[in-house]
Amino acid sequence: MPKKVLAVVLSGCGHQDGSEIHEATLTLWAIHKNGADYQCFAPDIPQYHVLNHITGQEMAEQRNVLIESARIARGKILDLAAFDPDAVDGLVFPGGLGAAKNLCTYAFDGPDCTVHPDVARAIRSMHERGKPIGALCIAPVIVAKVLGDVEVTIGQDETTAANLVKMGARHTATWQGEIAVDRANKVATTPCYMLDSRVDQIGEGADNVIRAMLEMM
Repeated sequence: MPKKVLAVVLSGCGHQDGSEIHEATLTLWAIHKNGADYQCFAPDIPQYHVLNHITGQEMAEQRNVLIESARIARGKILDLAAFDPDAVDGLVFPGGLGAAKNLCTYAFDGPDCTVHPDVARAIRSMHERGKPIGALCIAPVIVAKVLGDVEVTIGQDETTAANLVKMGARHTATWQGEIAVDRANKVATTPCYMLDSRVDQIGEGADNVIRAMLEMM
């Protein structure tokens, strides 16, 4: 039997303005650990901004989300515009503020955010085919915005949980390594660095999401 293939959508490189590197890497680790394979994707768009990850200050330069994401994917990455839902078995979004700045505008607009068209298309096309979707950290807000009535978790943050409800979603409170699974919609989520987490707890959460996704296939 051929291996299941999961599409991993990245949003840059670095938790303040792109993908959270631990979450992204441990998602890839969990996919291989559980006997599946992956293909990384990212939109070919300008990054919203570039931040100094020591000071948090904005830097006077511009970067590209696809090119930055290629750092994590070791160059093996495709433009999200070329995403084919029939070529993969699942779709997963690591977190990091790039998910809320580059893949959607949640970081600026909260529950009134918009989702990048290619991201929304990928989510809808997988959902329509009954294929599972996973999201880590802040990324569940993207899934909630696109699908609406879906159960997700971002941990214990009351403000974000309230915004998820405004978007039509249902929030389940969780702690480090725990997941929320909406079996009707085939969505699995985990809070990761929305909580004060260690790297091993990030790995546990990613592993639990991937195992839940594979079980729902």
